[in-house]
Amino acid sequence: MTRVHGYCCLRCGKHYPRDFVIDSRGCPACHGEAPSNLRLVGSPDILVAEAPSQEGGKAISSLWRYAHRLPCPARLAVSFGEGLTPLLPAPRLGTRIGVPQLLIKDEGRNPTWSHKDRFSSVAVSVARVQGARVVATASSGNAGASLAAYAARAGLTCVTATFAGAAGPMLAQIHKTGAIVVPFASKTDRWKFLAEGVERLGWFATSPYRAPVVGSHPAGIEGYKTLAFELVEQMHGQVPDWCVLPVCYGDALAGLWRGFLELQEERSIDRLPRLVAAEVHGSLSAALAGDQDCLPDVKTCSDTVAVSIGATRSAYQALNALRQSDGVAVPIGDCDLIACQEQLSLDEGLFAELASVAPFAAIEFLRTRNVITQRDRVVAIVTASGLKDIDRSMCRAPEQPTFSSVAEAWSHISAETRLHLRSAQEPVFTTRH
Repeated sequence: MTRVHGYCCLRCGKHYPRDFVIDSRGCPACHGEAPSNLRLVGSPDILVAEAPSQEGGKAISSLWRYAHRLPCPARLAVSFGEGLTPLLPAPRLGTRIGVPQLLIKDEGRNPTWSHKDRFSSVAVSVARVQGARVVATASSGNAGASLAAYAARAGLTCVTATFAGAAGPMLAQIHKTGAIVVPFASKTDRWKFLAEGVERLGWFATSPYRAPVVGSHPAGIEGYKTLAFELVEQMHGQVPDWCVLPVCYGDALAGLWRGFLELQEERSIDRLPRLVAAEVHGSLSAALAGDQDCLPDVKTCSDTVAVSIGATRSAYQALNALRQSDGVAVPIGDCDLIACQEQLSLDEGLFAELASVAPFAAIEFLRTRNVITQRDRVVAIVTASGLKDIDRSMCRAPEQPTFSSVAEAWSHISAETRLHLRSAQEPVFTTRH
């Protein structure tokens, strides 16, 4: 039994029954004017009956410790122990960009190495309880890899419609978990294929498959609420001043915001953070500058290495979260994400996916304009591991030589590097007698 009592439009507030068919168009009433996703509405009676103490509460070592806030009870969850990712101080990088209180939520520590596991765990749990046999997604990588893993865990079939040029490591993940992979030359053909699977065969589609995109399945987006729950718990009841995410259609942004709102509604927190969407092309930034709910499709003349956030048109759910939080969208454009990735690794030892380092470019931009101040506590959500798209991030790496002797290796090392290696062996602390 799920806790899905019905659905509610994020834009107009219209309610729909629990048996409403989620067909990727979002709210029928808003579709013609400004397409909007729906959010899940839980049954208050069920939520009271399924209190945390009856779910095992914080004894559960996954995001399902918050099961009383999710659309499926913990006993029916499909889980690998996702969530509870570390919140790490980033003093060197923070000092470099003028934000001493910079924290990093490292979502690369999830089971399939991305934040999508929060979505997939909840979506697949709901799909299985509802009797689905096939789950499907149109994905360039992380969503497909995650959904394939959770489908395998649940004993369901997974279909992933993808396109030529998707990152190799993520395609390997999808294939290895037994998913049916269907690559298309045209990205839009993926959606037509998925729509036919839903309409003719009853597939449970977790991703969008209609244009304009409104967002992913509302049940899965509930999983992203746990980001807010964990942040407040890890910060001992405090709330960051800013939360910065890489954003495409805004599933994680919308879910994170919903989580903070729920905490405020129950008076667990007394204020809300401001949100920042680090986007590539500027759809959200343009929408925030006006008063329209229909987001523009931004023209672009160049591709981006941040494929997972490379869409030219975002979704209303992201715009709504930014407006409600008095947030900001920062188009990073042709920012050198490979250099940002390397700087993060050098300063903090974290190897993040190229799209995942976009928040640091956005934070630095906002800091130089004093939108983010030196006193602010800022959380950057790094959404995936750098191993996910290493074929792209290593495209300009110099070829490594192979040495035939120790003497040759030493001759290759520069004098400056030798000095550093020597000084690294000197004691850091000395004892005075």
